[in-house]
Amino acid sequence: MADPAPEPILSRFVPRLGDVLGTPGSCHLYPTRSERGAWTGLPAAAQSAVVTAGEAHTGFDWPAVQARHYLIYRRHGRQTDLLDVRAARRVALGALVLSECVEAEGRFVDDIANGIWAICEESYWGNPGALYMQQAGRGFPDPAERIVELGTGETAALLAWTQTLLGESLDEVSPMLRRRIEHELRTRVLDVCLARDDFWWMGFSGVPVNNWTPWVCSNWLTTILLIEQEAGSQCEAVAKILRSLDIFLHCYADDGGCDEGPGYWNRAGASLLECLELLYAATDGAINVYDHPKVAEIGRFPARTQISDRWFVNFADAPATILPCAPVLFTYGKRIGDPELMRMGGWAHHDAGMLSAGPNAGIGRQLHALFLLDALEAGDVRPPYPQTSWLPGIQVLTARQHGGSTEGLFVAVKGGTNAESHNHNDVGNLIVFADGKPVLVDAGVGTYTAQTFSDRRYDIWTMQSAYHNLPEVGGQQQLPARRYLPGGVKYTDQNQRQARDVQCQIDEHTVRFRADISDTYAPEAELQSWVREVTLQRPDGGVCVVDRVRCAGAREIIFNFITPSNVTTESGMLHFASRSLPGDRFSGAATLRHDPALRVEIEKLSLDDPRLQESWGDRLFRLRLRPPEPTTGGEWVFEINAQGQARS
Repeated sequence: MADPAPEPILSRFVPRLGDVLGTPGSCHLYPTRSERGAWTGLPAAAQSAVVTAGEAHTGFDWPAVQARHYLIYRRHGRQTDLLDVRAARRVALGALVLSECVEAEGRFVDDIANGIWAICEESYWGNPGALYMQQAGRGFPDPAERIVELGTGETAALLAWTQTLLGESLDEVSPMLRRRIEHELRTRVLDVCLARDDFWWMGFSGVPVNNWTPWVCSNWLTTILLIEQEAGSQCEAVAKILRSLDIFLHCYADDGGCDEGPGYWNRAGASLLECLELLYAATDGAINVYDHPKVAEIGRFPARTQISDRWFVNFADAPATILPCAPVLFTYGKRIGDPELMRMGGWAHHDAGMLSAGPNAGIGRQLHALFLLDALEAGDVRPPYPQTSWLPGIQVLTARQHGGSTEGLFVAVKGGTNAESHNHNDVGNLIVFADGKPVLVDAGVGTYTAQTFSDRRYDIWTMQSAYHNLPEVGGQQQLPARRYLPGGVKYTDQNQRQARDVQCQIDEHTVRFRADISDTYAPEAELQSWVREVTLQRPDGGVCVVDRVRCAGAREIIFNFITPSNVTTESGMLHFASRSLPGDRFSGAATLRHDPALRVEIEKLSLDDPRLQESWGDRLFRLRLRPPEPTTGGEWVFEINAQGQARS
């Protein structure tokens, strides 16, 4: 049966766009440099912080984009060399522009001119991986083809904001600055997106979409509203964006769960919010879908996956520690009438500091934060920490012993499939925290390289089920249900590799997840069933993991557990001792009780990837528990307790 057409949540407004969209150039989103009252009315501390950031980039020596940066990617698969240069340029320009808006004395304008010219001179504004994949491995930008993707969109929005905020003050250097910006935005983004329907993130080609869709669309829409001067082109482009966003929304279940994880929500649900805010502003509220249940549930996802402070449930390609964008959380909560999400926005703002959007967030988010400061400063700063959340669409359960608190045990467990966006082979994986500190963890993902989205993705250890809290059977691991091909976004569906017979039971004293994960394993494992049951007892019990296994033949079984804590063993017991982690954080102290017949090995996983080190420091540990002999099945019980709850 064919996949049903997307519900016209936003595209139903397409026939009315000519009536509800303002005339091109009339959308007033934030105050410009010339509107002095708005800028001088910002809190003194915010003005000082903005100007200080700008002063740090006066006389900036704009680093060059060189051919070697593309060669490094083509030959070694490393893209950070180019991305770091690009990011440094864009952070500098954004800081200088905001400083000039605050101060309005012209002392930053020459440096801004240098930044505009340097960025406009770049042959390509995007990610080298996207370039390499979409231009068949040629490696260098093709002057005959313009590619619009994440980096292109972010750069376009930055230049559009620079043009809009500073306006005629740029002419003091040269009128060619504004002409150059307009030329580049039209030839690289506006004309290209209007003419082409084949960018995969648009969703029109049938390739499943992900966070790219709202992320690129939010920047494309920003550029349209700030730069486009022709009414027909404005309507046509906005109509395409509405249709793309409906395709993105169609990929979500009604519960709003983001299978890419909370780290990617920051550029999935959060970018959706930015699109909705832009549409609301551009139509004077005529396009308003905040009352749609799915839109509201997408907004609530971060609160449902927050464990403790910056620790979040990080299934899929997500780091374990993140800080969601404060103004986005707060505004989303306000629009959907959710005070708990607004509280979470207040927490994120106070945790981040005065400029809570951060310099890498993009100038649009920084403007949003600056002109929401009064509300963010006055808001409640306690994260909601919901007691239980079950998202059946992505089959993710989160539960804690005490709602509104990080005390006691927290557990997250997932079913789902191995065909998810940014997938790891992790069906049945679980995460356990004790008193807000990690005990059993998902390592997350390392720095992206060419390999990450190639047909060798699952050679990376962080993607493999044996490096999650999951078993190996007869030397076999879980298999992916999506095979990445050259081009990254192309794939072939195989066996769904999904959990089956998934159940979730929740009452006052017990939360229980149950699923058969056997279909996710290679056929050589000869698994007939592997039923994993995870139970949290309230108010002061433990987390109990029960694995019931049947194999067609005798197989060696290894139970794997990943922890950042130091571990010691005794018969039938593992002791997890707290260890210092980056960012003044600590791992958790707990015990894990198991069958004494299991042989225990402790393997140190040395970490040299900066992205992994941000959460875990220089090491994790893999615990490998083995029955003494190969077996056709049985039942194994693992009971985890916080240190203060452990039974003698």
